[in-house]
Amino acid sequence: MRASAPAAPALVAPAPAADRPAARTAAALPGGLGRWFAEAGERAYTRTRRIPLDALDGWHTDPRTGDLVHDRGAFFTVGGLAVSAPDGPVRHWAQPILDQPETGILGLLVKDFGGRPHVLVQAKPEPGNAGGLQLAPTVQATRSNFTRAHGGRTVPYLRYFHQPPSRRLVADVRQSEQGAWFYRKRNRNMIVRTTEDVEVLPGHRWMTLPRVHALLAAGDVVNMDARSVLACLPPPPGPAGRAAHSGREILCWLTDVRSRTGLRTRPVPLRGLPGWHRTEYAIGHAAGRFFDIVAVEVRARGREVRRWTQPMLRPRGTGVIAFLLTRIDGVPHVLVHAAAEPGGVDGAELSATVCCTPENYDVLPPGARPRFLDEVLNAPPERVLFDALLSEEGGRFHHALNRYLIVSVDGPGPYEDAGDHRWVTERQLSALLRHSHYVTVQARTLLTCLRSLTGPYGGQK
Repeated sequence: MRASAPAAPALVAPAPAADRPAARTAAALPGGLGRWFAEAGERAYTRTRRIPLDALDGWHTDPRTGDLVHDRGAFFTVGGLAVSAPDGPVRHWAQPILDQPETGILGLLVKDFGGRPHVLVQAKPEPGNAGGLQLAPTVQATRSNFTRAHGGRTVPYLRYFHQPPSRRLVADVRQSEQGAWFYRKRNRNMIVRTTEDVEVLPGHRWMTLPRVHALLAAGDVVNMDARSVLACLPPPPGPAGRAAHSGREILCWLTDVRSRTGLRTRPVPLRGLPGWHRTEYAIGHAAGRFFDIVAVEVRARGREVRRWTQPMLRPRGTGVIAFLLTRIDGVPHVLVHAAAEPGGVDGAELSATVCCTPENYDVLPPGARPRFLDEVLNAPPERVLFDALLSEEGGRFHHALNRYLIVSVDGPGPYEDAGDHRWVTERQLSALLRHSHYVTVQARTLLTCLRSLTGPYGGQK
């Protein structure tokens, strides 16, 4: 049964240039970079407004299942998922989930200038971005985008990432994305080196790696896809130091966690999910927590198409995603959590020490509260090495903001006693990122943030 809901906010007139999110971000950036960002914001932007679910154009509600489906079977579907976790504090639940089975391309082009590597980034607007434009990889496209299922323009620079010679490949690996919101979603993360003269199109810019990494601490500037691809860079040169656990021990531990994880899932109709209700403007949980599925109309400039509508997932609350960091025999280690998410591909992956939205646990059993969450939230300022509010992918998620932190602790302590946590080094995470489905997208962002603090990635800009 449908329930009524208040009318969604109407689309407002475009804000004056100085008040637009991209202009406010540009004002906080240094010199020429700020001017470039402001100019890009005048050429490319999105305007998003809420619309009723039934007003989606090119989408329909499946009469049998209630799923939200694209008319041509492209892009993604919003369906339901039933989850069984007999070993967890919440043993059964059901939820909406985004099903996007196609594999997109997140590609970063690299070229040396004056003996220093530069990456070609773009200032890209997405409908779900809280701050308008963000720095994105050279290519950021779903398969539906680069096969032009939307009927729009072709994706610039795509040819560099279509069957490049192996000698030019710095990284090429499929990586998972948010398993709490996506069902078995993967994107191909690619870094390709070129020696060609590359035309720099409007809204694109060559930047050094230290410059890009420095912008992570500036707030919500570097988008999730760029952070993910940057994490796939080979580890910086230099001595590795001795790790607390060998690579073989880490793999055996993760295999053991995966083998004993009792998480089971099955797709179910979106209609009739226990605890979830559809109103005119949203599909939301009865407790007012977790997330909503909403519909938006987007009007854009500087994108492949100028207008479209789509469903989006809108989280409730701001997440906390953190690494605890310590030195063991002088070598920095971060504490990873082997955790399974309902939309994951191969059971548990290595995630952040803490990865949650704290407000959600107000309506869950006390035992569900993540271990180490309070230690992260109550850390004294001198222990907080990195602290920035960053957003997740703005093409599917609306204003999905997380607070990313790196917090230092004294020694390895008792942190591994939980059984599903281990201390690993940056090099060990980098080695696992040469393969698929070992390191979550949240941990990849934190790895990129960690690299921004020290070493060649955080050096001269």
